Amino acid sequence: MTTTAPRSALPVRTFAQLLSSTRRGARLARLLAAGQLRDWEVSPGVTERAEQVVAELAANAVLHGRVRGRDFRVTLTLDPAIGVLRIAVTDARGERRPSPVPTHRTDDPDAGRGLLLVAALTDRWGTEPYPPGGKTVWAELALPAPVRAASTPSASA
Repeated sequence: MTTTAPRSALPVRTFAQLLSSTRRGARLARLLAAGQLRDWEVSPGVTERAEQVVAELAANAVLHGRVRGRDFRVTLTLDPAIGVLRIAVTDARGERRPSPVPTHRTDDPDAGRGLLLVAALTDRWGTEPYPPGGKTVWAELALPAPVRAASTPSASA
């Protein structure tokens, strides 16, 4: 007897783009991510949070993960079956792993708070090595439960 695993009716969607390690590349990452999430019809609340997270992670990739002549990559993975949007930004500087707490003092009162913002806007975030010498910083946002009222019979019927 042959059995097949059931297939999810909701496909996993992925978007990935290499961008130049410049301020313009970071800005483009945010704009492309926002557009893609709108195309996927992700809720406005999740899209707004994700847009800010992409902006912070892309800015960090440009400011702290830049290696001359190397690009950074933004990847979005939407998995409606498990209800998660995963944002990943990969850069070329694996030796510079981020910390959510500012580790150095600076004269700029706004410096070092980007990852605190990422932590506040997401459900989980972390880093992983990207061999041979890079790293990926990722963040996950839970998707709201789909509205099932129209397809579910009421208890009083």
